[in-house]
Amino acid sequence: MEQQQLKRCPIGVQTFEKVIEGNYLYIDKTEYIYRMAHGASNYYFLSRPRRFGKSLLVSTLHSYFAGKKELFKGLAIEKLETEWTEYPVLYFDMSRAKHVDKETLESMLGFQLSGYEQIYGRPKEAVKLNDRMTSLIMRACEQTGRQVVVLIDEYDAPLLDVMHEEENLPVLRNVMRNFYSPLKSCDPYLRFVFLTGITKFSQLSIFSELNNIKNISMDEPYAAICGITKEEMLEQMGGYIERFALSQEMSKEDTLLKLQEKYDGYHFAWPSPDIFNPFSLLNAFEDGKLNSYWFGSGTPTYLIEMLRKFKVSPSAIGMKKALSTSFDAPTERMTTIVPLLYQSGYITIKNYDKLTQLYTLDIPNGEIRVGLMQSLLPNYLAGDSDTGLATIGEMYGAIAGDDMDGALRLLQEFLSTVPYCDNTNYEGHYQQLFYIIFSLFGMYVDVEVRTPKGRVDVVMRTTHTLYVIELKLDKSADSALAQINLKNYPERFALCGLPVVKVGINFDSESHTLSDWIIEG
Repeated sequence: MEQQQLKRCPIGVQTFEKVIEGNYLYIDKTEYIYRMAHGASNYYFLSRPRRFGKSLLVSTLHSYFAGKKELFKGLAIEKLETEWTEYPVLYFDMSRAKHVDKETLESMLGFQLSGYEQIYGRPKEAVKLNDRMTSLIMRACEQTGRQVVVLIDEYDAPLLDVMHEEENLPVLRNVMRNFYSPLKSCDPYLRFVFLTGITKFSQLSIFSELNNIKNISMDEPYAAICGITKEEMLEQMGGYIERFALSQEMSKEDTLLKLQEKYDGYHFAWPSPDIFNPFSLLNAFEDGKLNSYWFGSGTPTYLIEMLRKFKVSPSAIGMKKALSTSFDAPTERMTTIVPLLYQSGYITIKNYDKLTQLYTLDIPNGEIRVGLMQSLLPNYLAGDSDTGLATIGEMYGAIAGDDMDGALRLLQEFLSTVPYCDNTNYEGHYQQLFYIIFSLFGMYVDVEVRTPKGRVDVVMRTTHTLYVIELKLDKSADSALAQINLKNYPERFALCGLPVVKVGINFDSESHTLSDWIIEG
């Protein structure tokens, strides 16, 4: 298929009307719009990670409730909807209110209200934000003769960057609670209310008594309301896949595998179709490159702060089992990092056991794993991550060529030049460093792997070799290898189908680098 026949990918275009009129590619989600609009509830909340299509979804709802039938020609909803009633729509974009204090937040909310007050008017006695919101909803309903639709995009944006601040969070949270409070008292005047966000704050702290919101974030019928499923990609993006395969000089089958490894793997319910990260996939198709677009667009500062607050080691981020109440939970009450990691898109559902009601959570794909490890690397290299990443790139080349000895020499040389890093006087520090390095290779890696006779420090698998690695501090590589042989760790991996290579490594606490190592095939 020729490139000029393909529509442009809507990179950064979040307005439905602009997507349709600008002849951009649109993945049809309008069936979900109809389902919500005609559902049992009139109040909906959806949590999804950033850049996952929430704003475009809200904009689509805006066009639908504004009765713009002409924009939906050829889409699923055209055959479903028969009335196309025009309602007054109040749309609030909270992403404009990031990194603000109380006064600025109140001013920005007031500014958004004032735009609609110019249309529907504002009584003199309505001074406070909640009074202005109440008056606006009532006036819009009375003047148009139709109930009002309220759409709130990124409702939690003003709170995310202060989530780790015990002083500022309650202050801003109170402002938002007051702003949203009329959504309960104005129920007779409201046709439909839809809120999106990244995190799930408790209804008590944000929505006051608004206990009639239907949270569809983990509802199976809405699992694919945001993002791009594999089925949607194959049916609606075939030409883009072919063009991308040509740019990569790969077959279509290999291209699909690469795209899946890099950008697929999200599930927000179970069962759920595999969901691709839409921001990364569209950028990859537009650029013809397998880059880290979503992660590279900015790791939120609040995530790194919370990882530090909860003292989360890199290997503890993925592969865990949890009840839904442990991760689909209010973030301001969380006692672990799991709810924030899940709701922000850094871990996702991978399986579910009906008997135990336990979900298996893990890092979705290669883009997120590599991005997370790059973000955490400075904590283990005293900040010198640029040189470290270059060294890791060279190490990858060595290991890909079955030269583990060469890879360890590169690491030894690099660590000997790195300034002293805190907390290096225990084996766990080096274990986590190895976990990060091997994760950045894009290879399978695990730590503290159980065997019948103990636990292996690190297990790393390449396409043709499985490495069983034991680490020691201020002892010797001989003692590390002796432990591997004594415990007969390789026996645990005899059925993996790959040759097992034993690696014993000793670190020296004075020089803060590898002192010696032994490799046995």
